[in-house]
Amino acid sequence: MIPIPSGVRVWIATGHTDMRRGMRSLALTVQESLKRDPHAGDLYIFRGRRGDLVKILWHDGLGLSLYAKRLDRGKFIWPSASAGGCAITLDGEDVAILSAIWLRRAKAGFSSRGHPASKTSS
Repeated sequence: MIPIPSGVRVWIATGHTDMRRGMRSLALTVQESLKRDPHAGDLYIFRGRRGDLVKILWHDGLGLSLYAKRLDRGKFIWPSASAGGCAITLDGEDVAILSAIWLRRAKAGFSSRGHPASKTSS
């Protein structure tokens, strides 16, 4: 779990992002698309096209970090692409609650629409 201090703003890049992009390219997206400073201490979250992978960009005061999370089953719930980006402010308890919800939904195999994900045969 990322040790996020209380009051950190979390920016969610709506729509999908090319997950081949790395730290510098995502930081450039933050500057150009969201019109934000990637070194200001906010978290920036990007989701891939399939919805099972997110990347989180964060500057903790010492340096820029890039975290990735891929779900084995299910998809991350995501806002629509109309806004380009949206921001929320979370305290530490909010982050823990959201992490638990995402983890529980992923373990249960739920899709982004809240329905059980279809199982594929191996």
